[in-house]
Amino acid sequence: MLDALKEEAIIDKVGGRFKLTTMIQKRMVALNRGARPLVDLPTKNLMEIVVQEILEDKIFLDHSGNVALKGDVAPSVEDLFDDAGPNLDDLG
Repeated sequence: MLDALKEEAIIDKVGGRFKLTTMIQKRMVALNRGARPLVDLPTKNLMEIVVQEILEDKIFLDHSGNVALKGDVAPSVEDLFDDAGPNLDDLG
């Protein structure tokens, strides 16, 4: 299971080593705090659980760099900047 970390495929899947490290770290914190695993493995090794979740596309990093679960809808770029303060019409 952890041999998958040695392959470039998992790194490419998430968009780079930094993103992979971020995803693993954040998901392990969530699991330590009581989040339920999204895969059924006969192990308590959190690293193995997180790697399997990544390989099965159960988790991903959203636009803000947080771990999101499959099925969560990531906000579009337009939604992120929709309320950027007053526009010129509001000032008149």
